[in-house]
Amino acid sequence: MKIHCLFFLLLLGISLNIAAQVNAVAGKVLSHGETLQGVVVTDGHHCVLTDNSGYYQLPIAEDSRFVYISSPSGYLVDTQNGIPRFYKEIDRAEKQSYNFELYPDSKDETNHVFIAQADVQLTSKEELGTYRSVLKDCRELLDNYSGCDVFGLDCGDIVGDTPALYPDYIKASATLNIPIYRAIGNHDMNYYGRSFETSYKTFEHYFGPTYYSFNKGQAHYIVINNNFYIGRDYFYMGYVDEKILSWLEEDLSYVPKGTLVFLAMHIPSRLQDKQESFQYNYSMIADQTVNAEALHALLKPYVAHIISGHMHYNLNLNYSDSLMEHNTAAVCGTWWRAEVCLDGTPRGYGVYEITGNKVKWYYKSAGFPKGDQFRAYMPGSSDEYPNDIIVNVWNWDKQWKVEWLEDGKLMGEMIHYTGFDPYAKKLCADKKKMVYDWISPVPTTHLFHATPQKANARIEIRVTDRFGHVYNEMLTR
Repeated sequence: MKIHCLFFLLLLGISLNIAAQVNAVAGKVLSHGETLQGVVVTDGHHCVLTDNSGYYQLPIAEDSRFVYISSPSGYLVDTQNGIPRFYKEIDRAEKQSYNFELYPDSKDETNHVFIAQADVQLTSKEELGTYRSVLKDCRELLDNYSGCDVFGLDCGDIVGDTPALYPDYIKASATLNIPIYRAIGNHDMNYYGRSFETSYKTFEHYFGPTYYSFNKGQAHYIVINNNFYIGRDYFYMGYVDEKILSWLEEDLSYVPKGTLVFLAMHIPSRLQDKQESFQYNYSMIADQTVNAEALHALLKPYVAHIISGHMHYNLNLNYSDSLMEHNTAAVCGTWWRAEVCLDGTPRGYGVYEITGNKVKWYYKSAGFPKGDQFRAYMPGSSDEYPNDIIVNVWNWDKQWKVEWLEDGKLMGEMIHYTGFDPYAKKLCADKKKMVYDWISPVPTTHLFHATPQKANARIEIRVTDRFGHVYNEMLTR
């Protein structure tokens, strides 16, 4: 009887040991052999801090694929081909130590810069050539920030349902020689699986977890997946599931209130300042995040900026004094068929300059000078106001000012309106050039008009952004 009991206890001990191997991971976070205390480590469900010896132990859920860190300010992770390696894939076959090696940043991260791009949406190798020209423009701009810590945020739709092009995209974007943190887009997902959980496996293979965080200087950065594949054909909605919300809540618990926070995702949280009444139609659920208010509530204690893409136009929204969203125009313009987006914004990317806990930003049109911030049209260009001059200020928000001068005399501010950019409307009407018959221009809120008093007057446009930078242009007939 005693032998049987001992045998049973031995088996029980073995099974408990196996369970411990499967259900928990451990390791250290180091830098040049020195241990780092207080680093957040997660499996995408729970977060723990490293102790004073740099050690952590983390319970892992059954569906956890990675163990990864929220890299602390002042340290860099290894970067391979522009992909930050802040994560390690969990091997459930045997117990391992998952150690992370960090490197002190030689540059002062208090002041740093990031570029934000969205919707590269490559569908063929031919489009890579144009994308490389955008990257060249970006590389030349970043030369001006050689003394700063610089990285990139990609807001998703890296490819257009063509995962075979991921390696080409990685090779091309690696020429920027900066770490690029990526969000998954709806066109980066695996469609035709039976559930949402089948949709992000290929993306994870190339880029790691679809939601995570890191720190730079006095700012905290978060990337999440808000493309919810509904398990039917190619349909999806903008939605943040409870697993991600719970993880985000725990991640933010380590971030002091009032901190500058950036959250990158693909689908916008909203498309207007105020929340609209909900309508259950596909455009409503696929073009914005249906449970955005839960996300906004988690960000409320911070000075937060949401960076998104998806819409192929540029839009800045002020939700409150402490929450703003920047919906970023598409790198591909009109799906590589034209150099502007559906609202007339040129293909390009956002540039964000962080100084301590303050941030400034501007939109950089690829192939144009930094000061190229609007396009002006002479009378006769617009169907909506055929007698007026028209100005499209693509990075406008309510703190900008758009004025006009006639024969050197200041005439005041132009009238703000919502309508179609004349150039985008003309391009989209050329269905042979567009190829895709579903492409059409979209009404944009960053248009302005004014009526000249004299037919042959000299017209000058003066635009002042929220940071006091002034941009001028003389209209030519």
